[in-house]
Amino acid sequence: MEGKEEDVRVGANKFPERQPIGTSAQTDKDYKEPPPAPLFEPGELTSWSFYRAGIAEFIATFLFLYITVLTVMGVKRAPNMCASVGIQGIAWAFGGMIFALVYCTAGISGGHINPAVTFGLFLARKLSLTRAVFYIVMQCLGAICGAGVVKGFQPNPYQTLGGGANTVAHGYTKGSGLGAEIIGTFVLVYTVFSATDAKRSARDSHVPILAPLPIGFAVFLVHLATIPITGTGINPARSLGAAIIYNKDHAWDDHWIFWVGPFIGAALAALYHQLVIRAIPFKSRT
Repeated sequence: MEGKEEDVRVGANKFPERQPIGTSAQTDKDYKEPPPAPLFEPGELTSWSFYRAGIAEFIATFLFLYITVLTVMGVKRAPNMCASVGIQGIAWAFGGMIFALVYCTAGISGGHINPAVTFGLFLARKLSLTRAVFYIVMQCLGAICGAGVVKGFQPNPYQTLGGGANTVAHGYTKGSGLGAEIIGTFVLVYTVFSATDAKRSARDSHVPILAPLPIGFAVFLVHLATIPITGTGINPARSLGAAIIYNKDHAWDDHWIFWVGPFIGAALAALYHQLVIRAIPFKSRT
């Protein structure tokens, strides 16, 4: 049939997808694969929506650092875990803020709030290099300002309680920390791809509405697993903002892990989604 996509036999499922039971799914011919974003799009630089999206990323990352760093400090300030929200509360703070902020900014900037997410989506050609670089810069600036405001409000506690800076915990190797960051970011970015997949959005009308929920829940679960190892980075802007404002030697010793790990995890998630889940390189039109 003209215009219908079919998966080739090599490397992809050759059988057509069936409409899920109980959904108002569209047929295959109702769905069109969106074209890849151009590498450079000079027209973006003259568009207000481009700068509005960057501002949204800045404010979202600012609020993210403000709430989460305060939560981390509150837990560390308590005499014991039972006297505070504990690790579970920290995980809920991170996951809950991502849920709220993605919901608020998804229609403006896509709700990345994380350079690793932006990097993964760029590799999948979901946004241009121009926009990706702009987002990452604004996310980092927002994170620095968010942590800076916390320190401005509570300068002494901020320094004595660690400022929310990410470090590899005692008893764990750098390799363990790097692995935790890679896999944790893979979980997050894979969830982002699945929750925002254009084909699922066309097939299941409820998917875009629910997208912030699984993304926030993925952040929550990853934090539960990796807070004891690295304090959970999976977001280079979050790690950078806290490290710059805290600015102690041990906060910089392993800082490279919180950039290399998330970027590797994001790249693997992008490859897995594009090559395996969607099998885009193996598809042909007849």
